Amino acid sequence: MRKYEVIIGLEVHVELKTRAKLFCGCSTEFGAEPNTHTCPVCLGMPGVLPVLNRQAVVYAIKAALALECTVHSYSKFDRKQYFYPDLPKAYQISQYDQPLAEHGHVPIFNDGAVVKTVGVRRIHLEEDAGKLNHLGQRLGDAKGSLVDLNRAGVPLIEIVSEPDMSSADEARLYLTELRNILSYLDISDLRMEEGSMRCDANVSLRPSGYTGSVEDLPRVEIKNVNSIRNVQRGIEFEIARQAEFLANGERIVKETRGFDDQSGRTYSQRSKEEANDYRYFPEPDLPPLVLSDVFVREVKDTLPPSTQALRQELRTAGVQPKDVEVILADHSALAFWRQATTLFGDARMVTNWMLSDLSRLLNTHGHSFATTPVSPEALVGLLNLIHRGTLSGRMAKEVLDNMYETQRSAEEIVKDLGMSQITDADAIKKVVEETVASHRPVVEDYLSGKEKALGFLVGQVMKKTKGQAKPDVVNKILKDVIREYAEKI
Repeated sequence: MRKYEVIIGLEVHVELKTRAKLFCGCSTEFGAEPNTHTCPVCLGMPGVLPVLNRQAVVYAIKAALALECTVHSYSKFDRKQYFYPDLPKAYQISQYDQPLAEHGHVPIFNDGAVVKTVGVRRIHLEEDAGKLNHLGQRLGDAKGSLVDLNRAGVPLIEIVSEPDMSSADEARLYLTELRNILSYLDISDLRMEEGSMRCDANVSLRPSGYTGSVEDLPRVEIKNVNSIRNVQRGIEFEIARQAEFLANGERIVKETRGFDDQSGRTYSQRSKEEANDYRYFPEPDLPPLVLSDVFVREVKDTLPPSTQALRQELRTAGVQPKDVEVILADHSALAFWRQATTLFGDARMVTNWMLSDLSRLLNTHGHSFATTPVSPEALVGLLNLIHRGTLSGRMAKEVLDNMYETQRSAEEIVKDLGMSQITDADAIKKVVEETVASHRPVVEDYLSGKEKALGFLVGQVMKKTKGQAKPDVVNKILKDVIREYAEKI
């Protein structure tokens, strides 16, 4: 079978969480009644003039600096002209040939190691379009469409990658890291299901021996995919579809396609537009955007630690690479972890309980580390009881379940239920001797080399003590009692 090289570039649109739109004072609140957050400016009425939102510029600069782009002191706005029902002016104010920032990069990680660095071609500011609500499952099946212009004019940054990715998995890793970086800047909600982060994936296949420019390859764009997982699925399907076409000697059509998340397939929407189709020209109602070095430095001084620095913090504390990525992907998880490890020195133990038993409860009840009823202080209270030997691991899980339901402290629950672990060797030895005496055949199995028999006996002791005997003490005493029994026979 003929081999092909996969070439992937991503365009990510990120809504900035300013209170007002990019060129007017209308609210950007999500979920309002349709067409209630509009005014003559964002509705494109004749004679109105746009006024640039300063906070949107600050947020865009933050993103550019965090992605290590060059922020240009001079950029300008342009009119991108096309006709579509959700674009009230019949043009979008964007940036074309002189964008805000260029030439950045995003390192992508797998198992804690950098596997590739993806270039960022450009970042530019633009206004969002409105939203069409199609009366059907898919655009092609819709009986009609309703227009909601609440989103029209909401500030966006578009982050355009270089075509540096060569697999759907690399695209997933890129989007994951990009989302991590942007989340710590606190410039967007990044909720893909609400449309505040949207991705267009450009996919091309380069036949072996091809010597032309990547830009000349027929490129298929998968438009407005609403989750990182679906971006990966859409790319995987598109790679397979294009490879089959090429293998059969068919030509790839340059087009824009949608993604159906139910079938996992892409479908044709329209032919792919080129830049000249949009008839760009400088926006006459807005002056160029001129940024001083002092202003950019002031924005830079407000940046939080990079995700690289946060990774190093977690790994230095002893957190395993896979767990680092889980914690890093959630602001509230990192805040919880930091607070808990400040109070309890064993970072690995904190991490294990956070990401196993506490996460199990969060997932079951639809909570997050931001809304968990078990605070970092409460979890540390439980861990202290384990550390002191008051609770076994199994007992602690029961206590944690109770804490989650009642919001009481671990100490209160242990006291009320009488759950303290038995550590008295004499008391445990008495139960062990009774267990050995009543399970002679199992003891004989253990003495003949069947190691699993010991586990059965430990289980019997734990059952008789209602799980309150300390397991390591049980093991030691059980072996001693069996040794004494063996010497007598």
